[in-house]
Amino acid sequence: MTEQAIETDVVIVGAGPCGLFAVFELGLLDLKCHVIDILDKPGGQCAELYPEKPIYDIPALPIVTGQELTDRLLEQAAPFNPAYHYNQMVTGLNRKDDGTFEMETDGGLKFHCKVVVIAAGGGSFQPKKPPIPGIEDFEGTSVFYSVKRMEDFRNKDILIVGGGDSALDWVINLQPLAKSMTLLHRRDEFRAAPDSVNKMRELVASGKMNLHIGQVTGLKGDNGVLSAATVKGKEGEFNVACNSLLPFFGLTMKLGPVADWGLNLEENLIPVDTEKFSTSERGIFAIGDINHYPGKLKLILSGFHEAALMAQEAFRIINPGERLLFQYTTSSSNLQKKLGVA
Repeated sequence: MTEQAIETDVVIVGAGPCGLFAVFELGLLDLKCHVIDILDKPGGQCAELYPEKPIYDIPALPIVTGQELTDRLLEQAAPFNPAYHYNQMVTGLNRKDDGTFEMETDGGLKFHCKVVVIAAGGGSFQPKKPPIPGIEDFEGTSVFYSVKRMEDFRNKDILIVGGGDSALDWVINLQPLAKSMTLLHRRDEFRAAPDSVNKMRELVASGKMNLHIGQVTGLKGDNGVLSAATVKGKEGEFNVACNSLLPFFGLTMKLGPVADWGLNLEENLIPVDTEKFSTSERGIFAIGDINHYPGKLKLILSGFHEAALMAQEAFRIINPGERLLFQYTTSSSNLQKKLGVA
């Protein structure tokens, strides 16, 4: 690698919540981080797929949106001056003879580091598109696979298709804004949280929304503007008037170039130990949804725990032979100075 390479202690691949919290944990140990993400902004799936959707299971925050959580994590990491590189995908990772790593991105960036942390969520993710003829003509104008801004759907005639958590959550969250709300699912059974299903059925019973059983077979409209969806149900074919269609059929996850890094993989996930969250390659760690171990829970909370333990081992790799003194932020004046609160 040439002299243009960026020298740093750690490169974190993924700027989602786990990657951002890893910056904080590594910073407490005086480890310098650069963060790479394929998206154009931080926050990962939280910011990209549901920036305004409430999250209820972050400790001490009874309710927080994906965007607010991202903003708070960025603020928390700010004292350590991390460098963020967006719209970048890692295309090459090689280990040098001295055990350090060389990394390149598709944007021409080069890095030289001692530790790599993979915090890439499920890898690159793409929505599963329903097999509806001509749906591409309406994408981005009337058909959306995620909700970036709830206000964009105010006074719209919304048709949501799906039976999982995303479909039911957005039915409940968008119904107060919508001119009309309709939920369509292929059967009258749902895979979402029972509380969400009950809330949806209460809205139907009170006449605040419609529920249909069937599948979309066609779309009507002109110049990218949707006017109705043709639905096939048990009783035949009918039209549902709508100008916004939100199909929630899940996501297709792809590891991308990570799959070529020589790591042991298990069903597109990276097995790690539960002491250090190290992969099969020393110096490469995996935290968050992309890793796997017995008892794994895909929660942001779990990823935060993994980041803290990972940082301890990263310190030992970067500073061999140096004693690691465990300190609490509540009582350590040294840590408080780093955070700018002393």
